[in-house]
Amino acid sequence: MILFLLGILSLYGALHFYIFSKVQGALALGPLGSTLLIVFMAAMVGAPVMVHISEKRGFEASARLISSIGYMWMALAFLFFSFAFLLDLYRFLLSAWGPLFQRDLSHLALSRKWAFFIPVGIAVAVAFYGYSEARGIRNETLIIKSPKIPTEVSPLRIAQISDVHLGLTVRAERLKRILAVIERAKPDILVSTGDLVDGLTDDRNGLAELLKSIRPRYGKFAVTGNHEFYAGLDQSLRFTEQAGFTLLRGESLTIDGIINIAGVDDPTSRYFGLFRDVSEKDLLSSLPSAKFTLLIKHMPRVDPNARGLFDLQLSGHTHGGQLFPFSLLTRLFFPSKGLVPLSDHSYMYVNRGTGTWGPPIRFLSPPEVTVIELVHEA
Repeated sequence: MILFLLGILSLYGALHFYIFSKVQGALALGPLGSTLLIVFMAAMVGAPVMVHISEKRGFEASARLISSIGYMWMALAFLFFSFAFLLDLYRFLLSAWGPLFQRDLSHLALSRKWAFFIPVGIAVAVAFYGYSEARGIRNETLIIKSPKIPTEVSPLRIAQISDVHLGLTVRAERLKRILAVIERAKPDILVSTGDLVDGLTDDRNGLAELLKSIRPRYGKFAVTGNHEFYAGLDQSLRFTEQAGFTLLRGESLTIDGIINIAGVDDPTSRYFGLFRDVSEKDLLSSLPSAKFTLLIKHMPRVDPNARGLFDLQLSGHTHGGQLFPFSLLTRLFFPSKGLVPLSDHSYMYVNRGTGTWGPPIRFLSPPEVTVIELVHEA
């Protein structure tokens, strides 16, 4: 875990070195300006660590301030890098094509100042739009037909939230927006597929009580995500249970003889020595096969040994990339969002995330509450 953290900080530091070089090329800062910029960037690289330390020591006001500045800067830095890199690629191709085709293309070139200020302007504009997009919770509805759904309960409505990240950034105002979407859907079951919390779970300010006000007919169920372990498992479990959820950690049950539901721990728990080592195959095999089986797990990976033993897997974790073009990277490792047909007439659905991690910004990946209608089909 320490090596992973050092690797992330190194990459983040390299991104800042790139930005520093772009600023110097455009503005030619003197010794004082360069020093001040280096100090600021060093502070921004270390901001996520400072947030974590401040949280652990109970300095909520400091953690909130550092979080607000550091994570907003993180979004701007990533967006600037993305657009500036594209312009650098354009400038490189222009310089290579001119001699290659023996043509003077200098009139199409951008100066260093324009190559700096254009991505700055785009990054700021996208950040403003992304802040608004992150607050607009969408209801994504899908219908799945199955002969395993009893006619007397059809349609059975399941609402899924994922990656809410209640903590410094996502607080009561955002949670109320999420709950309003859930209430309008009138679900029979509510599931949380991990990362419900993101630190500060001992200072909830009524967040658990707000969640507890939602009382679906057949109950609420949750699994752990990686951030439940980062935030402290005992606090995270206590908060989730106080919010009215039944936690499924390598456990399964049949609800009122209608539907099977099973949940497993996030693999991150292995790094903390807290993993409940229950195989999905054994867990799902113990359930009545004539009933529709719902598997909830945080990470959108399908266990090959469990194929054919569930009808629908609900997952999250990817945030749909949260900030384009970061979504292009997530697709290298996971199906980043949406419905994924599997073999044996089963499916996996990957929620884009209902809240935000880090920057309170989303770009081309709006937050969602998923509503799945299970309909009887003869």
